Amino acid sequence: MNQSEPLHIVLAGGGTAGHVNPLLSIAQHIRDVEPNAQISIIGTVVGLEARLVPEAGFELDTIEKVPFPRSINAQTFLFPSKFMKQLSSVKEILTKRQADVVVGVGGYASAPAYVQARSMKLPVVIHEQNARAGMANKLGARWADFVGLTYDNCGIEAHGNTRVERVGLPLRSAIAHRADSLEINRREAKREAALELGLNPDKPIIAVTGGSLGALSLNTAVSQAAAELIKTAQIIHLTGKGKSQAVRDTLEQLIDPQEIVELGSFERGSYHISEYWEGMDAVMAAADLVICRSGAGTVAELTALGTPAVYVPLPIGNGEQVYNAQPVAQLGGGIIVDDSRFNAEWINSNIIELINNSQRLEEMSAIAWDYGKRDAAQTMARIVLEKARQARK
Repeated sequence: MNQSEPLHIVLAGGGTAGHVNPLLSIAQHIRDVEPNAQISIIGTVVGLEARLVPEAGFELDTIEKVPFPRSINAQTFLFPSKFMKQLSSVKEILTKRQADVVVGVGGYASAPAYVQARSMKLPVVIHEQNARAGMANKLGARWADFVGLTYDNCGIEAHGNTRVERVGLPLRSAIAHRADSLEINRREAKREAALELGLNPDKPIIAVTGGSLGALSLNTAVSQAAAELIKTAQIIHLTGKGKSQAVRDTLEQLIDPQEIVELGSFERGSYHISEYWEGMDAVMAAADLVICRSGAGTVAELTALGTPAVYVPLPIGNGEQVYNAQPVAQLGGGIIVDDSRFNAEWINSNIIELINNSQRLEEMSAIAWDYGKRDAAQTMARIVLEKARQARK
């Protein structure tokens, strides 16, 4: 192929925001570095990529969602034929797109992309965002050229000539820009974020979030501890969709209703509520302490910003949220507390003391910052372009 022709880069994966956001961050940085590159994405019609990829300005090719069978049932016997059909679809896509390299982030669309790329002798670059690697990325890592990790010891080992390296999580652009501001002047950047949200930058700020759907146990514990918390700190409480009224009902029994205000209203008050907040970069940057679950993205973004956190891992699944928070917590940049122990009594016994200890918070912040990675998207983009150029030779 003519060296002067644009590079053709195909990314694959998706399903959840945890997969799609890193994928889009890598794609955007590739476009920033190599504006002429032809970038397309393989996903499914049922994942978040079906909406987020076109919104980000990238072309999307879709295949059918074919989950790996995890137990023996009727679907187990249908899997081989369904997977072969998707391999055929991916071959058509990679041929049509004239792919020079295939980049995967995990998820249903990644596995057939990895297998077909190997068959077509295309270089494969993978990013694994979780502390426990998914099945698709474990498969692809067997013959990938490069695997970038968010966490060491995630279950992916080097095979043959595969290079495996902890690069961190490719950050959303808003988080990356906020991290740049914090690196230049941390104190001023935190003040600006607090003012942006309508909070007093001279009074400690605790942010509480359970994600877009919220977390009932976090909502209950924090609202029940409100009377003690607001004596020392301002609270940003993102309750999750449909959960704000229950929090308000609890608060109105415990604190002066005038202290309860809508986040972003710029009204005077100590307890700022919203079901959801688009500018999470400002919330994370303004906070002296965050109370949250420990999804891979959450931990990566908080450490990239150097924000101390109390991590309350989701008490279901295979325990991967514990593993996500363990590395930074073991270093001292965060605290892990079991969901069953996280209640108003625990908050009053632990968080009140912590929020009043500015020296310890600063130490935790420095540890979190040192652990965090802020250039993963740039690193991944550089390696992808390197592999694509090598494939042209």
